[in-house]
Amino acid sequence: MSITPGPVAPWRQIHALLRAQIEDGRLAPGDRLPSIKDLSQTYEVALTTVRKALDALKDEGLVVTSPMGTFVAEKRPASRGD
Repeated sequence: MSITPGPVAPWRQIHALLRAQIEDGRLAPGDRLPSIKDLSQTYEVALTTVRKALDALKDEGLVVTSPMGTFVAEKRPASRGD
């Protein structure tokens, strides 16, 4: 999935891309995500757009942040359907 113009906000598209990578194991617990700057360059969006996507992942408990960067959370929350 790539960022496309349309009805879905870019931050939501980035959120969905990163979430899918976490859920399918391409990004494993403890893995460091690319920097906000790198993600903004990759997806050609503003830094605030990437921050919003990462904030949503953090709110879901999928990532944690530290002064060293953003990392996939060690323990993922149970899915809402369980």
